[in-house]
Amino acid sequence: MALIDLETAIKERHSVRKYDPAPLSNAVKGALIDCIEECNRLSGLHIQLVTEEPEAFTGGMVKYGAFSGVRNYIALIGRKSDSLDELCGYYGEKIALRAQQIGLNTCWVGMKVKNVPGAYKLGKDEKLCLVIAVGYGLEDGKQHTSKTADQISNLKEGDPDWFRSGVEAALLAPTAMNQQKFRIERHGRRVSAKAGLGFFTKVDLGIVKYHFEIGAGTENFSWR
Repeated sequence: MALIDLETAIKERHSVRKYDPAPLSNAVKGALIDCIEECNRLSGLHIQLVTEEPEAFTGGMVKYGAFSGVRNYIALIGRKSDSLDELCGYYGEKIALRAQQIGLNTCWVGMKVKNVPGAYKLGKDEKLCLVIAVGYGLEDGKQHTSKTADQISNLKEGDPDWFRSGVEAALLAPTAMNQQKFRIERHGRRVSAKAGLGFFTKVDLGIVKYHFEIGAGTENFSWR
């Protein structure tokens, strides 16, 4: 299966809410599961792919969110901890971008989905953080308005290219309600990233950090 590169996936991935209800192909499903299993090994999370389940997006707030045709979603699950939200953001975006690489569309869903017994498994002390809708989109979505680099970072003229590229990739990260409440600062070859106040800002921080790493290259810096 040919993959587009991650830099292209970042630019082309937009939130999509309308899907073709056709089942995922075996090849696509296998690629997603491989990525999820890798993320679980690295993070200790219990992320799960739910397929051919049409009920979760029919109740609660999501039915008012203009979603249609959603039959597949990624359940971001892990043990309750202070780091759970950021971990789910980081590894959830890794999976969302892999989905984009293999020709799927996605949408992060902060609204509560309908609880469908048996759709996914929760272990002891685990919780569902949020879900990502995934499938064959009926549209490609569109880029939302964005803040500028100087609004979310200390990027200045003369800074290394890797920092500029990292900030540009971070600006393309999806955030709850497009709020972009984060701050990235360079201190030599060390970089700090902090979340602001608001809904799901810790999840957003994980997403932003993964984007920054792709743009900057992890060989060029370390997190502070």
